[in-house]
Amino acid sequence: MAGPTGAAPEAAGGAPRGPRAYARRWVFLLVVSLLSCSNATLWLSFAPVADVVGQHFLLSVAQVNWLSLIYLVVSIPFGILAIWVLDSVGLRGATILGAWLNFAGSVLRALPGAAPWILNPFAFLLGGQSLCALAQTLVIFSPAKLAALWFPEHQRATANMIATMSNPLGILVASVLSPALVRKGEGIPLMLGVYTIPAGLACLLATVCLGESVPPTPPSVGAASSTSENFLQGLKLLLRNKAYVVLAVCFGGGIGVFSSFSALLEQILCANGYSNEFSGLCGALFIVFGILGALVLGLYVDRTKHFTEATKIGLCLASMACVAFALVSRLQGQALAVAAICSLFGFFGFSVAPVAMELAVECAFPVGEGAAAGLVFVLGQAEGVLIMVLLTALTTRSADPSVSTCQHGEDPLDWTVSLLLMASLCTLFTCVLVLFFHTPYRRLQVESAGPPLPWTCAPEPSATSPVLAPAHEAPGSAPPAQRLQEALGPASCLQEPQGLTETVTRGVS
Repeated sequence: MAGPTGAAPEAAGGAPRGPRAYARRWVFLLVVSLLSCSNATLWLSFAPVADVVGQHFLLSVAQVNWLSLIYLVVSIPFGILAIWVLDSVGLRGATILGAWLNFAGSVLRALPGAAPWILNPFAFLLGGQSLCALAQTLVIFSPAKLAALWFPEHQRATANMIATMSNPLGILVASVLSPALVRKGEGIPLMLGVYTIPAGLACLLATVCLGESVPPTPPSVGAASSTSENFLQGLKLLLRNKAYVVLAVCFGGGIGVFSSFSALLEQILCANGYSNEFSGLCGALFIVFGILGALVLGLYVDRTKHFTEATKIGLCLASMACVAFALVSRLQGQALAVAAICSLFGFFGFSVAPVAMELAVECAFPVGEGAAAGLVFVLGQAEGVLIMVLLTALTTRSADPSVSTCQHGEDPLDWTVSLLLMASLCTLFTCVLVLFFHTPYRRLQVESAGPPLPWTCAPEPSATSPVLAPAHEAPGSAPPAQRLQEALGPASCLQEPQGLTETVTRGVS
């Protein structure tokens, strides 16, 4: 009997011959991308208008900074838990939970704007940000796992890029929209209300549109070989993987530098006479060019599989841009140069993020995608907290406060030492990665060998190297990612999977 339109040809007896990709994977990608974008807007909605927010709610600069810093603090202890949830509960359950936490946090932090009689607005703002930070730990780890479980190998880097870059897209929206809505303190309630809309939409779509964590038939050999059966054992394997540790520490440090840059950009520029609108423009250019760079780099890596080369070159160029920003941002009246440098910093820095996450999965295989990408992010958040605290602690009172445009009522700060430290750290992380990171692409090697697809038929002994192929599980101890679907019996192996499918080419491009 002929299969559905676009289905792969059937072998004798009706069993599907190869991997399949389902059209509904794009719906899952849309939901995860929208949720990640909304979460990022909530994270940095206060940073572009930090001075106005502090003046309106009678908060200190340190309190306003904590509204952004709480994301980094919460993600450290709860990030490990989120990795376990993602691998145990499944992609669908983790996404829905993250969507509801994100929406609840957006509503809670909007209450001080809607009810000005609240005596302690900081508690509501920080509580809402904390719920959104919990949601981030579930959302930010999803792109690599979504790409691995739902997309064929020639689309994985692109899918990861789209989902990962939706997060900086949210930062872009916040950088542009917050200064536009908050000219004065009276605009803050409107800003808080507007940001609840995408959070509510993402929550609705996640609850209604997501029906399963994994497709009936895997889209690639690597997806069929994906393992996340033993959480603690997976973490032990990662910590023993020297190449992975180097990548996690160095690229995690890069994440910390980018997070600190985004959160402190307005305070850095206003001290030298640049307006909030210009700070928002620089933040927008930082993200826009990062998304453009990620699009180009993602398509290139999908075709060439040059993960390591793209990551190393991108971080080298990003470090040069960071050094240039540390020097030029201290000068007055250099708006064009500052904007150009922010654009280059984003183009070379942010564009590396999805490629580095794919590289982490390749380096860590056969450990699950959630653990491989998640641990990099947790380390990045931990390093981001240390970097951001260190940068703010090294500031001094400005010797020439007359040029400042900051409105928080305190003397403007001199960020010279802090910026030089940020540039030094960025350069250090890059040099260590370039010199000491070397790894084979383990997942691609397994896919080249072409082992059987356990989601479709009963597993058979693998012909791959024992170093690369995980040991088979005893009956009843299947990996959580596979337990999300009922085990397919011999009769099920002969049935055509439900839903729209597309033919997928096996092998490495």
